[in-house]
Amino acid sequence: MDVAVTSERRSRDELAPYHVFDEVEWARLRADQPMTLSLVEIQALQGFNDYVDPDQVETIYLPLSRLLTFYLEATQGLHSATSAFLGRNGGRVPFIIGIAGSVAVGKTTTARLLQALLARWPSSPKVDLVTTDGFLYPNATLLAEGLMEKKGFPESYDVGALINFLADIKAGVRHVQAPVYSHLTYDRVPGETIEVDQPDILIVEGLNVLQTSRLSSERQRVPFVSDFFDFSIYIDADEDALERWYMTRFMRLKETRFTDPRSYFHQYAGISDGEATHFARRLWRRINLKNLRENVGPTKLRADLILHKDEDHRIDQVALRKV
Repeated sequence: MDVAVTSERRSRDELAPYHVFDEVEWARLRADQPMTLSLVEIQALQGFNDYVDPDQVETIYLPLSRLLTFYLEATQGLHSATSAFLGRNGGRVPFIIGIAGSVAVGKTTTARLLQALLARWPSSPKVDLVTTDGFLYPNATLLAEGLMEKKGFPESYDVGALINFLADIKAGVRHVQAPVYSHLTYDRVPGETIEVDQPDILIVEGLNVLQTSRLSSERQRVPFVSDFFDFSIYIDADEDALERWYMTRFMRLKETRFTDPRSYFHQYAGISDGEATHFARRLWRRINLKNLRENVGPTKLRADLILHKDEDHRIDQVALRKV
């Protein structure tokens, strides 16, 4: 059987639990949702080395924001019904959105765009955004545990702290603190936190937020991070495209952030482009591709929505889980 035919059939079979749309079909679901972001604002929301076509903010992200309004309203209705059944005065429970996907796939841009669009609904909800990078163990801990080569793998995160954070958010606790991560020093920033104070919506972005594997027998009764999500999104792309985007980003960083003496990768700022390309490719295949294949990729079909990107960063397919 032809390899392309086999691949197409496998893709079709794995998406059987989903409604699948191309861009034109999905764009029709925007209905009358107004465009609230300017071109300048869209450009400012793009992550490093990630590009989003402004047209796709209208054809992809606006319909998605409309869908999320329906899910939010339905979740609030269910919460009210449960509170009525229990005879309790139900307080506001934040709606939590999880965004997962590989390194270099553009999670940051998607998270920022959704945050901006959702915050401009007529009801003006408070929308906060947290990345799970801050819950990575500090480099000193990773070095001591021999985990620096597995940074970004599930075992490199303080999952207990992340779950406690999300539990506090769901419980309506005030002034919940999350640690901060620096992409310059490639480490958690000691003593620095961001505060999340009873948002209407919280977006949680990270590599392994849909992960289900247990980190140790001691944690068998700890819930999954995704148990706290009301809606989850996986951003997908072919491995060849991901590697190319990662390589391009690394070379851009070599000319920019790596030149800062505080940068974790400062030693690579002065090497030749050929040496940098060789190093980056080894880094991608030894760590990031391995993590994608073993941990991140297998969680894709746990998502409520899958956004697939083509080689030009355009979303060419949207898959929405059937309810």
